[in-house]
Amino acid sequence: MPEIMIEMRNLNKTVFIGSPNELQILKNITLTINKGEFIAIVGASGSGKTTLMNLIGALDRPTSGEYLLDGEPMQKKSDNELSDIRNKNIGFVFQTFNLLPRNTALKNVELPMLYAGLGRQQRLRRARELLDVVGMPERMHHLPSELSGGEKQRVAISRALANDPAVILADEPTGALDSATGRVVMDLFHKVHATRGTTVILVTHNRELAAETERIITLQDGSIIDDTVNPGHRRLSATSGGCDA
Repeated sequence: MPEIMIEMRNLNKTVFIGSPNELQILKNITLTINKGEFIAIVGASGSGKTTLMNLIGALDRPTSGEYLLDGEPMQKKSDNELSDIRNKNIGFVFQTFNLLPRNTALKNVELPMLYAGLGRQQRLRRARELLDVVGMPERMHHLPSELSGGEKQRVAISRALANDPAVILADEPTGALDSATGRVVMDLFHKVHATRGTTVILVTHNRELAAETERIITLQDGSIIDDTVNPGHRRLSATSGGCDA
């Protein structure tokens, strides 16, 4: 039996509660994601994709319903506990990279490990290893302003892997990139999934990218309208490359 990583039961998210502008963004979301799955969450702008990702990533709390991450109920956790869970168990990759501008690539990758309490030598060694994995060994001492968009995203992926998270959440990770560079970034997600067995959740409006994943969950107006296993998804062997472009 597959092990469950994420379980949501009748999850709702409402904003501006009690005001004339009250708006329900997510409606009765019931969803199970198993450990090691590579899935896509798709839908038009305003469908609730990013809100759902924020709930999965413990960046926000639902208005009602249950959310269990690796069997642990999230709604009862304090803000500090959620912060610790995010740092140790979830890796985030965003369209806008979110790198610290005054820190080198190496320092940006080190940061989650610093928060996790790892010693300096261990942080440096692992950060160098991760930047090597994504094909950035010669750029690790460069600032974000000295890197291309694709290089920034590769640094962001290395940072997301820093604490060996159980889940990687990628919100439109190729949205700011040209098609060739976006291809390199998607290859990296395939490699991470194949070699590490990490649960990867890709939030995208791009149906071609979604078609590469094992399962496609479609949102519309805050509800799941389709949840389809994708037998034709792209498979990448654990020995495949994809990081040297």
